Amino acid sequence: MKSIRKMSLGLSGLSLVLLIAGLYSGQPAVWQPAALCLSVFFSFGIGAVPALKSYQYTAWIITAVVAGMIYPMAFRSWGGFDLRNKWLILIVVQMVMFGMGTQMSLHDFSGLGSTGKGVLIGLLCHFSIMPLVGFLLTKIFHFDPEIAAGIILIGSCSSGLASNVMVYIARANLVLSVAVTAMATMAAPLLTPLLMKLLAGTMIQIRFLDMMMEIIKIVIVPIGAALLHDYLKRATPKGRLRVMVLTVLCLLWLGGLPVTWSLMEARLSAPVMGSIEVFSFFAGAVVAGVAYHWLTARFPKLDSFMPYLSMFGIVYFTTVTTAAGRDNLMQVGLLLFFTSVFHNAAGYFFGYWLSRAFGLDKNSARTVAFEVGLQNGGMASGLAGSMGKLGTVGLAAAVFSPWMNISGSILANFWRRRAVPAPDKALSEPAREPAGTELAISRG
Repeated sequence: MKSIRKMSLGLSGLSLVLLIAGLYSGQPAVWQPAALCLSVFFSFGIGAVPALKSYQYTAWIITAVVAGMIYPMAFRSWGGFDLRNKWLILIVVQMVMFGMGTQMSLHDFSGLGSTGKGVLIGLLCHFSIMPLVGFLLTKIFHFDPEIAAGIILIGSCSSGLASNVMVYIARANLVLSVAVTAMATMAAPLLTPLLMKLLAGTMIQIRFLDMMMEIIKIVIVPIGAALLHDYLKRATPKGRLRVMVLTVLCLLWLGGLPVTWSLMEARLSAPVMGSIEVFSFFAGAVVAGVAYHWLTARFPKLDSFMPYLSMFGIVYFTTVTTAAGRDNLMQVGLLLFFTSVFHNAAGYFFGYWLSRAFGLDKNSARTVAFEVGLQNGGMASGLAGSMGKLGTVGLAAAVFSPWMNISGSILANFWRRRAVPAPDKALSEPAREPAGTELAISRG
């Protein structure tokens, strides 16, 4: 495999020569495929370079952006099927979140008792700094309303597993990081639509309850399925029996939906039907969690492949989002990138220094900096897709995600080389390496 990666690096060099020649001669038929080949070969080949291996996922995200920009029509529809279909985007995002959820554990919530103050400060900083800075940047740079709403949206989303990976690399307070990520995820269905209503309500139409239900479907439901799998690993026989009974009831409910749905829709109000829909998603989550647990019992290495499934999902909707919003990106892409740099840097800066002002030790403040600065781009893309505005509201997530992974890796390695001396270090020794570290990722 390493020899193939080295060969890919050589092919990327050849592609670079063709790219330069095509640009110099003004021949799109030469430089366009050369640019895509350069990106693909380089993304695969850098796995052979130890110093660059941790950036491989980010390179694939950039490849997705390149593909969507150069060949937008190829990633908008296939055979008449719209690749931006809201149900397809929902399924892909749920797959991403489920893959992330398999790298979480019910044990992650146990850190709340020892890190309560840090979690509270982390949540306060996360759900105040990023949405407010995003709102301020939209006023400074005067983006179109839907693109501006997308910037506020990604600032209002929860953090994801990328922050846990960066904290682990930086040798900061991993227990605090995992607890903040878990609680931010649980708080997102309430706080994200509330912040969007307050800050972006004049830019696009925000339906609070609808957005809350969408977040439950794209985040809480798949992560809940993954946590059910985690529960079954250590469940008592009595606990397993209860889950099996619940699974049978959920299967009966889901099996009856094709017959009863139209009848209920004719007799019940829209809000009640919305609640039934969410309940049905949770029933599906129970079945999916049990089915996945059954599969892992027969294929023990399945968990280790789930981060790659998440990576594939993120690359997919990054490509589709870029293709859908190509025209907008041609106009504001560079400005949107600089906005992502300012937004991300503000999260690190204010997350760290506000935490220090509130009395947290240096390692805990570094942890909060990552929790604030790194957002869940998958969640933002899913919400944009559910609105039918992937090419506008979803653009910020497509642009912000690659930069967040690059900056997070740089900062994590910088702090790793400047480890905090005792006693701070003793307070923040990582409890365990987060599973799926190669995801390095994904909150993008």
